[in-house]
Amino acid sequence: MPSQLTKRALEESLKRLLLTKPLNKITIADITNDCGISRMTFYYHFQDIYDLVEWACEEDAARAIAGNKTADTWQTGLLDTFLALRENKPFITSIYHDMSREQVERFLVPVVSDLVKSVVDEHAARRHVREQDRDFIARFFAHALIGTVLDWIARDMRDDPQQLVQRVATIADGAIETALDRLEIPGGYIAGSEGSVPEGSAAP
Repeated sequence: MPSQLTKRALEESLKRLLLTKPLNKITIADITNDCGISRMTFYYHFQDIYDLVEWACEEDAARAIAGNKTADTWQTGLLDTFLALRENKPFITSIYHDMSREQVERFLVPVVSDLVKSVVDEHAARRHVREQDRDFIARFFAHALIGTVLDWIARDMRDDPQQLVQRVATIADGAIETALDRLEIPGGYIAGSEGSVPEGSAAP
């Protein structure tokens, strides 16, 4: 069985098992027995169950966002992410409750940061903004989005995803452009002042 198909089979077995027991009660033997794969094969692909969980989270999020990483389509990517999380609710809620918030954030940060960075870079295309400043802006907004997603999960996914995305879009509309304007060389913004940051200065 090709590597990617094997990983997907292990992921699907884990998700099936989470319908009947919590993550901390599932063993590698449970997963391999469910999908008919040897323990040796499991360890060839993953170090442990949490490594499988991390891969599954990153893959699911990447699939939801794929193709929607532009200024015009990021809202679709975010909505698809909410919908994918809700579709896998038993899996996601079990992970959220059985693992630390920091661990779950670590799974989401790379994918969400990639989405936001693409949007920031698109807005910055014709501006003189340092790469480190663009990265800072992307991380800032990525953490805001991740916090929104995690709070939604903590609330048992009760809020309507479409409404959440609309609220995020309302707040974020123009915010990235404003941040880029304030950090553009040579007139970078200093919080609380009307001063500027010389071109060689360190980023905030």
